[in-house]
Amino acid sequence: MKLLNRPVFFPPLIFLLLTVGYSLFDPEGFLQIARAANQWILDHVGWLFSWGTFSFVVMLAVVYVSPLGKVRIGGADARPILTKWRWFAITLCTTIATGILFWGPAEPLHHLHNPPAGLGFASSSAQAATFSLSTMFMHWTITPYAMYTIAGLVFAIAYYNLKQPFSLGSMVYPLVGGHSHGVLGKVIDTVCLYGLVAGMAASLGTGLLSITGGLETVLGIEQSRFSMALIALAIVATFIISSASGLMKGIRLLSDINAKAFIGLATFVFIFGPTVYMLQEGGRGLLDFLMNFVPRSVTLDAGIDEKWLGSWTIFYWANWLAWTPITALFLGQLSVGYTVRNYIRMNLLFPSLFSGLWMMIFGGASMKMDMTGEGSLFGLMQLKGEENVIYSILGSLPWGHVVSGVFLVIMFISFVTAADSNTSAMSGISTRGITPENPEAPFLIKLIWGLLIGTIAYVMVSTAGVDGIKMMSILGGFPSLFLVIAVAFGVVKLMGMAQRGEL
Repeated sequence: MKLLNRPVFFPPLIFLLLTVGYSLFDPEGFLQIARAANQWILDHVGWLFSWGTFSFVVMLAVVYVSPLGKVRIGGADARPILTKWRWFAITLCTTIATGILFWGPAEPLHHLHNPPAGLGFASSSAQAATFSLSTMFMHWTITPYAMYTIAGLVFAIAYYNLKQPFSLGSMVYPLVGGHSHGVLGKVIDTVCLYGLVAGMAASLGTGLLSITGGLETVLGIEQSRFSMALIALAIVATFIISSASGLMKGIRLLSDINAKAFIGLATFVFIFGPTVYMLQEGGRGLLDFLMNFVPRSVTLDAGIDEKWLGSWTIFYWANWLAWTPITALFLGQLSVGYTVRNYIRMNLLFPSLFSGLWMMIFGGASMKMDMTGEGSLFGLMQLKGEENVIYSILGSLPWGHVVSGVFLVIMFISFVTAADSNTSAMSGISTRGITPENPEAPFLIKLIWGLLIGTIAYVMVSTAGVDGIKMMSILGGFPSLFLVIAVAFGVVKLMGMAQRGEL
């Protein structure tokens, strides 16, 4: 019988309701507190974000070639519940959300026109363009996916092989044993629920900006707080309905549509956009990324200052980390029947390759259009916001108006797909009695979390815009950082267990 897990459900819910209430009552005071908290985190813990996330990449490389890599999740006789295509589609769409759609064409323009001063690159120069794509590979490929992969992998082994409950505490079971399901486990569940709601609100915020910007461009509907509220309500209603349909129904259908739409849109822009430039600049950016991966990962590149890192790289690591614990539960559920090496390929390698190609295509198109137009695209972004960049790019291509309309639909489905999976996982840890045979939480719990996410996203974006998105990301990722580091230490113990044949 499923019952509400009160010690896990109510503390983050009450704290989040108080947060929303205060932000509505005193928006300026709330933003000042949020900014101060963000600055403290960046000043005191920024280095740990960098070193911690880099260590996840190194550890997964070691796991892949170790005896642990051969272990089958669920045991030697376990069989997959998903084909490899379905698995890839769900994993891709769960982890990407609206990020690549919003930031893919917009972020490179920031780096192109405002590269770190210490590097000595002139604005809009060839060196700045190479740095821009190199940075996109840094922010959107191996390192962020390593966060999801390491946490999801440990949960999968704990849940299926070590028979631990559906709880975030199970991720630290290899490290602390039975203590993971006492007070420590409840604290972890509570803190990470708060962190994920913050992270999901930040992601939904980018979706709201992109969709309302598209409605203004495509249909002439003016971007306003009212239009944002309506779109937020529509997104939340859709992902709650999809989540209520069950783990293998709504999410499987939506992710299949979404992944194919991603591939179709990227192929269209690659063919009709500046293809040669994309390939040339993509190659230069990739080489620069590989050559500078280690020093930039651990903040040893003297040309990149702390302020730039806080505004970009640390913001991204925090955003991905905010999603990581809850997303790991969902990704871990999908992996039964596959080996650890299968898991690393499907959750780290393949999504990273896809995301890298996406950034090469859309980042390359964005920079080429901007330089050809002597900074016109960057000027548009400064005037009307990041959300309008993609529509300007698509509008310059054949059938641009139609493709922009398709993009709007993709943006909507994209967030619904990611929110569906994470709402299911959030509701699962808020419920007692979740098992591999009975994986769904009650509808009412999904409804409450969905409405709360939509409300916070609307408040932050309508009052603070992109700055609000960045603040929510860092506040959400801060507590998750320490959990995932603890999870990574547990991987060492799992490798020892695999070496001894205990898995």
